Amino acid sequence: MSTARALARQVLPPVVLLAALVLGWHALVTGADIPPFVLPGPADVLDQAQQFRGPIVGAARVTGTNALLGLVLGAVLGIGLAVVASAVRTFDRLAEPVVAALAVVPIVALAPVLYGMYGAASEQARVIVAALAVFVPVYVSTLRGLGQVLPVHRDLMRVLAASSREVARTVTVPTAVPFVFTGLRMASSLAVISAIVAEYFGGPRSGIGSFITTAAAGSNYAQAWAYVLGGIVVGLLFYAVTALAEHLVVRRHGPRPDA
Repeated sequence: MSTARALARQVLPPVVLLAALVLGWHALVTGADIPPFVLPGPADVLDQAQQFRGPIVGAARVTGTNALLGLVLGAVLGIGLAVVASAVRTFDRLAEPVVAALAVVPIVALAPVLYGMYGAASEQARVIVAALAVFVPVYVSTLRGLGQVLPVHRDLMRVLAASSREVARTVTVPTAVPFVFTGLRMASSLAVISAIVAEYFGGPRSGIGSFITTAAAGSNYAQAWAYVLGGIVVGLLFYAVTALAEHLVVRRHGPRPDA
């Protein structure tokens, strides 16, 4: 019963907030008589989502695939290089300005360059854009987690004559895991956003971003918002799956760090 109550406390507030926002949106559009080309109402958006549910699902599948590949690639690179940086201080100092530069560079601006490199019909540019967006938060969070092991714990393992593998398995990894998942939780949404925005700059007309720009260019704003809704669903799915994995894994190692 307590579990059900805890779940209700987590689920009900965002559901109530979403319902209030939709009702407020509808009241604003109808009460102020806002033209559809300025802001379509939620009823019009849902109607377009119903009519174009097939293309929206297909576009969401393409965008979701690119975002997933980017998430995996960026996470593997971020975690792997963070492990190296934690072990080799020289590498850490060399990588720090590069990571800082990636954090401030508008990654999606690289999309046109990558389309020129891989071809306008390739999805690789979108995967790379998503991977670069994922890399920074995963790298920073993982590196921070690897540095959280208390010296007294390392000294204790040294006194016990533990091997490097045993130290990593019993102390370093359990300490770093919550930080890794914090980075993944933040990066999951960034992967979807980056993949969608990269689709604005060209490439095959297959993802959600491509259909949003096409619908908006044709003044089909309700249809464009319907594709936006599809993108929101993909982003929420990525975040929910990552948060669930974090909950299942991190609860063995204590509370997660603040994001």
